[in-house]
Amino acid sequence: MPFIGNQPALSYTSFAKQDFTTSATTSYTLDNPVANANELALFINNVRQEPTTAYSASGTSLTLTEATSSSDDMYCVYLGKAVQTVNPPNGSVTNAMLGETITVAKGGTGLTSGFANGITMADQFRLSADLTADANPISSNLERVDDATWSGIGTGMSLSSGIFTFPQTGLYDVHTTANFRWISNNDAIQVATFVSSDSGSNYDMIARINVTCPGDASYVNSASTSSFVNVTDASTFRLKFVLSSLDSGNELEGNSDYNYTFFTFYRLGDSQ
Repeated sequence: MPFIGNQPALSYTSFAKQDFTTSATTSYTLDNPVANANELALFINNVRQEPTTAYSASGTSLTLTEATSSSDDMYCVYLGKAVQTVNPPNGSVTNAMLGETITVAKGGTGLTSGFANGITMADQFRLSADLTADANPISSNLERVDDATWSGIGTGMSLSSGIFTFPQTGLYDVHTTANFRWISNNDAIQVATFVSSDSGSNYDMIARINVTCPGDASYVNSASTSSFVNVTDASTFRLKFVLSSLDSGNELEGNSDYNYTFFTFYRLGDSQ
C-alpha cells in the first residue's frame, strides 16, 4: 500500500563494535546489554566463536567457556544493535563516491584546482594632511591607517619615497579615494594610479580620477577608482599615485584622524 505522510529519508546502518582488553579470565563486561549470545558475534584472534558453545551472554555479562590470555585479540559486533542515521557515517563518503575531488569551496580541507587562495593581504594608507601642489609621486603626508579599530591582513604593502611594493605575487585590487577642495580656481584636478613591472623604469597609468569644480571655487568633491594589478614578480613591480593639475590655492585633502584621501590594497588571491 502507498506510504501515508512524508516519505522517510534514506538511512544508513552500521553495527556497534566493542574491543576488549583481554586477560586470563572467562568473564567480561559488555558495553550494551543483550538478551542472549545470539545477539552478538564474538571474535578471538579474528576467528568467530560459536554462540552458546564458546560463550554465553545475558545483560552486560559475557562468559567464555575457556579463559583468554593477555595476548589474545578479542572483539564483538552487536548484531542486535544496528544504529541508523539519515547522514552517512563519518569517513564513509569518498572522492570516488562524489565523482570528483572534494575542493575547499565544497568543504574539503586541501587546496585543489578551481580554488585559489583567498584574501591574504589587506592594507590601507591615507593622506595625513592636505597637499597643495602637484606631486609625482605623492610621497609626503602618507601614513598607514592607524585608527584604534583598524586592522590589516597579512604582510602589507611597503612604502619608500612614494613608491609602493607588493609583499608577494598575486592579483591585487587597488582602490583610490580622493577628496578635493577648490578655493580659488575651478580647473580640473587629477589623481592617477601608475604601475611598473620593470622596477620603475617604465610606468603605465591604469586608473585616473579627473574632477572639475562646477562653479567659481569654494567647492568640495570626492571621487574614487579601482583597478586590478596582476603582480607576477613581487621583486620588480612598483606602484605610485600622482597628483596633477592642482592649481595654487586648491587642495587634495588629508587628515590624520580619519580617511579623507586614502589608498586601499587587497590581495584577492593567486593570479591565473
